[in-house]
Amino acid sequence: MTQFPNRREFLRTAGLTTLGLAVLPNLITRAAPSDRVRIAHIGLGGMGNNHMKWFANLPDAEIVALCDVDELHLGETKQRLEEMKPGIKVDTYGDFRRILERKDIDAITIATPDHWHAQIATLAFQAGKDVYGEKPLSYCLKEGKMMLKNLEKYDRVFQMGNQIHAGDNFHRVVELIQSGAIGKVHTVRLWKKPSTKELGSPTVQAVPKTLNWDMWLGPAPFTEYIPEKCHFTYRYFLDYSGGEFADFWCHIADVMYSAIHPTGLKKINARGTAYEGIADAPKTLDVDYEFDGLKVYWSSNPPNVPGAADRGIGAFFEGDKGTLICDYNTRELTINGEKMTDISTVPITNPRSPGHQQNFIDCVKSRKQPESNLVYAREMTIPMHLGLISYRLKRELTWNAKKEKFSGDKEANRFLSRKPRKEWDLT
Repeated sequence: MTQFPNRREFLRTAGLTTLGLAVLPNLITRAAPSDRVRIAHIGLGGMGNNHMKWFANLPDAEIVALCDVDELHLGETKQRLEEMKPGIKVDTYGDFRRILERKDIDAITIATPDHWHAQIATLAFQAGKDVYGEKPLSYCLKEGKMMLKNLEKYDRVFQMGNQIHAGDNFHRVVELIQSGAIGKVHTVRLWKKPSTKELGSPTVQAVPKTLNWDMWLGPAPFTEYIPEKCHFTYRYFLDYSGGEFADFWCHIADVMYSAIHPTGLKKINARGTAYEGIADAPKTLDVDYEFDGLKVYWSSNPPNVPGAADRGIGAFFEGDKGTLICDYNTRELTINGEKMTDISTVPITNPRSPGHQQNFIDCVKSRKQPESNLVYAREMTIPMHLGLISYRLKRELTWNAKKEKFSGDKEANRFLSRKPRKEWDLT
């Protein structure tokens, strides 16, 4: 194990001298091989291929391994990478544990289904790897705690893959709200229009020879293979994810957490509708949250506020001096009846991102935590977990934020964790 720390120390030292160039990508030339962060990608569906493309285009990242339980995904991604980088030599695996055994790999990215996120990240921390992990952070609240404990114990770097966090628009919204332009914020409305995808009532089929279905399920309960439960549409099943709510919560709640850092969550009350077929995640969902001095409302349809109907996803901040509405790329303030997109007197105070993936690479070298680090991502993810629990129990829940438990509610507290299948309890 002596070789890995030496390489890590080299990257750290190199990062401290080159980090200043990160905001000027046009000035960066190809890094020396010894200065590149060696990356492995785990999970090669749609988002996993995005990971591969993003990191393949970073001059100081080097992709050395790919992993997926589906041989078709693995082969297709390898071919795409070879077309992007002629002559590249990359190893392929069906079991991510083989990647974690390699001392020459510095970091991994995770784009598996949600129910695998926390175990793979935790094992990676224990193996001395840094992690760029897709959202949502974890399947349940206890897994997020496990990740944080191991990140701190093994001194690792983690970036959650909510890529919009790096965008200039979110940075500017944060500056405008923190400047006091709309006064003290007392209410935030978040929404995402649903696609209301119906999967029907498909039947059990034979597992494709190219797919390791048992490992795909991993820590989740065993079930016979149904194609609609696998790959992208896994999101519509509560054994693996939490529907479109879990998929998009962090993307738009991110700007709220960055801007006002809500604390003291007390109550959660969710109502939703179900799909007609096999899917059991919520089809639509409305959740009311009560924090200290702040009310937050999530809805599947745009709220009845100016400008929301034209935005499929958005956040609406209500302050005692005005309002601000935004989505990923646009914003509009209303103060004393006057609408504006910016306030020139509000200075730029938040450093702009060099890019979400570049920020991660820079931090692997400098050993600092990235913008969407694990402490931040876990705090932002907790209300998402609790909203789904309220939906499943069909009642309002009372939360003790300090203890991170529901108050006097054993039934609700059971949903804060899930025991993995015995053979896949790897941590």
